[in-house]
Amino acid sequence: MKAYAEISQYTVRGIDAQVDQALRRKAAFRKKSLNQLIVDELTTAAIGRESRADFSDLVGQWEKDPAFDKIIASQRQIDLDKWK
Repeated sequence: MKAYAEISQYTVRGIDAQVDQALRRKAAFRKKSLNQLIVDELTTAAIGRESRADFSDLVGQWEKDPAFDKIIASQRQIDLDKWK
């Protein structure tokens, strides 16, 4: 099986006008790009479900960073004069 970073690219020809219109309508309805809709539809057809993001390589990787925490804390301060 291919690793996540290895993604294939396809060129598909001969799409019927009715299929094209249906896909474009579906993409607009779902607020997705045509490409993303087609990738989702192919994935569902091939493996029975949409693919899910895999973040398992990130689990347990957080490191405490006091400088970062200080910056975030300063951004969470509410300016009461501007809040009115």
